[in-house]
Amino acid sequence: MTAPAGGYAARERGNASDGAGAVILAACAIWSLVSAAGRETRPEGVLLALLAVAAGFACGRICGTLLPVATATATAVAALVMALLSRSNGMPGATAAVDIAPGHTGAAAALLVLAAGAACCAAAAARRAPLRLALRLLAFGTACAALTMRSVAGFVAALGVLLCSLAAARMRRRLLGLAGFALVTALVVGASWAVAEEALPDGLMISLEGQLTGNRVLLWQDAVTLAKEHPVLGVGPDRFAEMSPTAQQTLSDGKPHSAPLQQAAEQGVVGVTLLGAAFGWLLYVLWRSPRSTAVVLTAGAALTALAALASVGNALSFTPVTAGAGLLAGLASARLPIGDGRAAADTAGAADGTGTEGDEVAGRSAHGTRTAAERGPRADHTPL
Repeated sequence: MTAPAGGYAARERGNASDGAGAVILAACAIWSLVSAAGRETRPEGVLLALLAVAAGFACGRICGTLLPVATATATAVAALVMALLSRSNGMPGATAAVDIAPGHTGAAAALLVLAAGAACCAAAAARRAPLRLALRLLAFGTACAALTMRSVAGFVAALGVLLCSLAAARMRRRLLGLAGFALVTALVVGASWAVAEEALPDGLMISLEGQLTGNRVLLWQDAVTLAKEHPVLGVGPDRFAEMSPTAQQTLSDGKPHSAPLQQAAEQGVVGVTLLGAAFGWLLYVLWRSPRSTAVVLTAGAALTALAALASVGNALSFTPVTAGAGLLAGLASARLPIGDGRAAADTAGAADGTGTEGDEVAGRSAHGTRTAAERGPRADHTPL
């Protein structure tokens, strides 16, 4: 039996995206060491986060090929339980109490977003309607759990992921949706930088400061100042607490509570560029994924919500969050099982963003065109 040209092309694109990811993550690790060279810095946190993302992604790829729905469901339940337990027991890897006050964003909110995203991905991949309904109710329950934890940001983000998942079930063009997610992320990052630079109108600045708290805005301003003073190498990984006057004068965990601003302050413009490249790679992997458009866009919505939380909070400072993000991306980009009837479908839709194997087969069946399995063996006995 010869492999179809479409399946071979899909594997080639998958190998290319995996290779690009390996290069980007390796560059992030190398640059953190370069930025730390010759100074009293601690790059271990950055290296641990990169390792967590890579390990989670690999685990998601493997489990997503074998048991996609079961793995996504287990991930959703585990993330939800961990978020609920963090309220009393704290978060693994935390250096301060979990920040779940109204208007704040932290690890608990990020875990709730990952739980909602995993539940919605499982629902999009499930074939039975009752199971899909139960999984979406789990995602809605996750959003409601955020309210019990007084995490308004977590509620809004988790509910947004659920709504995006429902809309994605009717979409055929994943490229447009993923481009929208990239734009939203860029706008949030740009807004946080504008707040730090006090470049917004006075009325809007006052409103945002009320939501973010004045202390956080001061931390952001310190980060921008450090980034301007050390534009190339930054001050070094995990040195923000030592260099920030606000962090030294107030009770703080030593983080600026914004991943892009922390990268700019500690690793310079190269660090920020590599962070953006890592997020762009995740979206690219989703675009090339052989999974359905509904699964891809649901995962993209969850990762975008997580990126927004990380832009205004310290979500990426916790290993469970970074590992969960990698796991979700791996699940949504896992290859189809060997022998799956969809694996032989034409993958041209993936190249132009209109869909992939599962979408193509579903579309042909919905319009009454028989698939290869329905037609049976070819009359000329040509090998399949």
